[in-house]
Amino acid sequence: MLDKVVIANRGEIALRILRACRELDIKTVAVYSTADRDLKHVRLADETVCIGPAPSAESYLNMVALISAAEVTDAVAIHPGYGFLSENADFAERVEQSGFIFIGPRAETIRLMGDKVSAIQAMKAAGVPCVPGSDGPLGDDEATNLAIAQRIGYPVIVKAAGGGGGRGMRVVHTEAALINAIALTRAEAKAAFGNDMLYMEKYLVHPRHVEVQVLADTHGNAIFLGERDCSMQRRHQKVVEEAPAPGITPAQRAAIGEVCVAACKRIGYRGAGTFEFLFENGEFYFIEMNTRVQVEHPVTELITGVDIVKEQLRIAAGLPLSYTQNDIHIRGHAIECRLNAEDPDTFLPSPGTITRYHSPGGPGVRVDSHIYAGYRVPPYYDSMIGKLITHGETRDVAIARMRNALAELVVDGIKTNAALHRRIMMDANFCEGGTDIHYLESTLGLQS
Repeated sequence: MLDKVVIANRGEIALRILRACRELDIKTVAVYSTADRDLKHVRLADETVCIGPAPSAESYLNMVALISAAEVTDAVAIHPGYGFLSENADFAERVEQSGFIFIGPRAETIRLMGDKVSAIQAMKAAGVPCVPGSDGPLGDDEATNLAIAQRIGYPVIVKAAGGGGGRGMRVVHTEAALINAIALTRAEAKAAFGNDMLYMEKYLVHPRHVEVQVLADTHGNAIFLGERDCSMQRRHQKVVEEAPAPGITPAQRAAIGEVCVAACKRIGYRGAGTFEFLFENGEFYFIEMNTRVQVEHPVTELITGVDIVKEQLRIAAGLPLSYTQNDIHIRGHAIECRLNAEDPDTFLPSPGTITRYHSPGGPGVRVDSHIYAGYRVPPYYDSMIGKLITHGETRDVAIARMRNALAELVVDGIKTNAALHRRIMMDANFCEGGTDIHYLESTLGLQS
């Protein structure tokens, strides 16, 4: 097993990694910016290293500082968590070139899956179903691009090859709007990602977002851990996630899971990963692969009993997976609500000091959060301050437990989106299951 790990992240995921390390008797190094010296995992880690001032570009995105932290503490590995540098192939490469273990896929795999065009090409070659599209990057010839869109059929969506997080995409409904949309998206992609490569896909009108969790080791073993439904989204950002996805049959689950496992073996995948799909009319369409642990990984852990972060650490140490596919069984249902420090009406971030905090409890309730009374939420980073996760023998029980958890939750001193989650948990269509990715914005009126 690994001796000492640098946790190259902050907040709830850093605390989650620290707890997994402790269970495996791995020593931990917490890195932190000057704004984060009071984070819970910083107080609990075996060693700490300040890596720079508050702006993430000077701290959590500073590759030299992170690798130096591993050097001065004699750590053997770096866990990037999610966000920040977790899917940065250059960082993974520099970590391993410096003699440390990157707890994640190989740099070439991250690079392959990080470019949406090459990812789709690789998945098509592996037999993974994809959305009908341009089958490669868009060029500058207007007539060719118009012909591609006509072949696909309107509406289409123009996407940045290097995009993510809901940025760098534009829906086009008519031929007259296509050329201008391509020009605007190309300019935005160049500014946001430093990469103006675009591709085009069929725009599905009422899809759900269903994703498959996989684990793969360095011994040729790979398994899938069922699927999650992440269709409750605002501006392409997930708000509520659940597992398993409502309405997905065991046969559908097995079929798509086996395809994903085969793809992992084909590309030599290593670690935890997620295949993200749009699901419409009983069909799966690959959109991207996330080469890291996901924010929503707890719902999968609760229905399978697999500790995904511990498996990441074991894989990085060169050990085989703890499970075979025959060991994986879906038990009950789990739901996760992302708790953000933001105004519930305007959705603007709400940094400040938490004056009072009460964490909910009871059967089937899990809280992944780094906050506490007296903690100051800084204005420099993502507004997520925690996750409420509930598990029950049925989906109805999981929803009922989430309602209880949200009723018990107390976070004073700042504004949070807890009221939005209470509203979602009482919504009849959500409770029925199977709402599409547009539902939260269109039906619940959250288009602002």
